[in-house]
Amino acid sequence: MKILVCISKTPDTTAKIAFTDNNTKFAQDGVQWIINPYDEWYALVRAIELKEKDPATTIHLITVGGADCDPIIRKALALGGDEAIRVNTDNADSFVIASQIAAIANEGKYDLVFTGKETIDYNGSAIGGMVAELMDAAYVSLATKFDLNGTTATINREIEGGEETIEVSFPAVVSCQKGMAEQRIPNMKGIMGARTKPLKVVEPAAVEALTSIASFELPPAKAGVKLISPDTPEELVRLLHEEAKLI
Repeated sequence: MKILVCISKTPDTTAKIAFTDNNTKFAQDGVQWIINPYDEWYALVRAIELKEKDPATTIHLITVGGADCDPIIRKALALGGDEAIRVNTDNADSFVIASQIAAIANEGKYDLVFTGKETIDYNGSAIGGMVAELMDAAYVSLATKFDLNGTTATINREIEGGEETIEVSFPAVVSCQKGMAEQRIPNMKGIMGARTKPLKVVEPAAVEALTSIASFELPPAKAGVKLISPDTPEELVRLLHEEAKLI
């Protein structure tokens, strides 16, 4: 089986967020970058588990971005994977990104494409479905469990108010979330081996972007806290009614 795992570079959740160029660009200075947790903890680790059960499995990693993504993809290689591919474009449009991934997946004839359910910066959750459509492949989102059964896979996914079990044939695209696998930490052997694993840089396919970023906006600053004496519940009721407008 050939598996392609999508890897994204995202800011650490503790990073201070700011914007430049009239709020049209994310300010990257001083930001700590990490592998998108949904890609790392669930998509990549589940692929590694499948390879551990069947050593004939091939795992390739793919990221779409500039040379600044190389340290991130190397970190992912340290966890596992045979080689990595970076499509050399900084375009943030979801359709452009999905098109690059689908082009590589079709050319490489991958049986399975794993993505995280979303990235923790944009939270769009759009890439997996687009990749599946462009590949003409089955798509299962929000997967919490994945088991191979010969030439098919049984997948559990969350739905409103419950869980659904689906059986799919390959090729398939699966977006992964909590439950698919458990987070791993790369060991020294993996870190050293990642330095020599192939990282292939390819130029992007010609695709027209469908969206562009008009501007970013930070959420309103948190308001101060008012402390009310337990002896004056009527004041709490008044504030909830007149200021918070909750009752």
